[in-house]
Amino acid sequence: MSESGPLLEIKDLKQHFPIHRGVFRKVVGHVKAVDGISFKIDPGETLGLAGESGCGKTTVGRLIMGAYRSTAGEIWFQPPDGSARVDLAALTSTEMKPYRRYVQMVFQDPFASLNPRMTVREILAEPLVVNKIARGTELEGRVRELIEMVGLKVQYLKRYPHAFSGGQRQRISLARALALYPHLLVADEPTSALDVSVQAQIVNLAMEIQNKMGIAYLFISHDLGLIRHISKKILLMYVGRVVEYAPADVLFQRPRHPYTEALMSNVPTTRPEFLGRKIILKGDPADPINPPPGCAFHPRCLYAKTVCSSEDPALREISPTHFVACHFAESLDLRGCDALGCVI
Repeated sequence: MSESGPLLEIKDLKQHFPIHRGVFRKVVGHVKAVDGISFKIDPGETLGLAGESGCGKTTVGRLIMGAYRSTAGEIWFQPPDGSARVDLAALTSTEMKPYRRYVQMVFQDPFASLNPRMTVREILAEPLVVNKIARGTELEGRVRELIEMVGLKVQYLKRYPHAFSGGQRQRISLARALALYPHLLVADEPTSALDVSVQAQIVNLAMEIQNKMGIAYLFISHDLGLIRHISKKILLMYVGRVVEYAPADVLFQRPRHPYTEALMSNVPTTRPEFLGRKIILKGDPADPINPPPGCAFHPRCLYAKTVCSSEDPALREISPTHFVACHFAESLDLRGCDALGCVI
């Protein structure tokens, strides 16, 4: 933690979506998309949030942005002006407005997140105009600065989103998110719709901007290799819960949860002797509506024992800054990145 404290602190955050059935729309159950997670992000730091599709990663990002009202939990944010930190989860939409400029989001699909009827100039100018930050000559100068910051030409400002490639559209989305000088950027799988070479360009651009502006990132992805490249700390989720949370170097050197080892084994390798090292998890991810008793991962776990099906393991600190939710975290000898031949 930095001396001034974390920029963002999540405490026991939950998001349970009700399931309605029948003529009277009676609530018959809940989808536990996020089920009690906690973590911190320091100023200028990148936290990688990883896990399989459906584990609740995107929901966490949307809760931080205020797109969803959380079922329970706290989202503490430290305003950059030095005033007392505030629980964003407890604010109304009106009360949230002053803080929205400090927390911005880059979405997974850049084409869907850009208005096709607006030019790039209008897209980048809109947040500045709405928040009354700039107008006239100052506005035009700021728009040109933003487009150049993400590596695009000023001439592109007159074009519409359909005229650009996927990578260029994601650069425009990034420029729009930076327009309000945010202190935290939530990146929801920003490279998943792009090819590999363009992915590297976008990630390197994000890191360059972070070094220049000191922005903190919550980088959401299912790609552990990509997350390792950009993140200082990594949090692994499974069916709405945190299963492992540790510094990136520590996690990749020695994972302590079987789910982490399985995900890591599927990171690509170029070494022939490691081509058969993949761990293929049996079955499907647990149902967030009705998760299995005990550890939700136990039906797919290679190391599961009787206690795993009856007792839910608590997330505990097994070594400094390394948290794991597994009954046998200390005794399991799991393979890290070097032993699996990962290309990182």
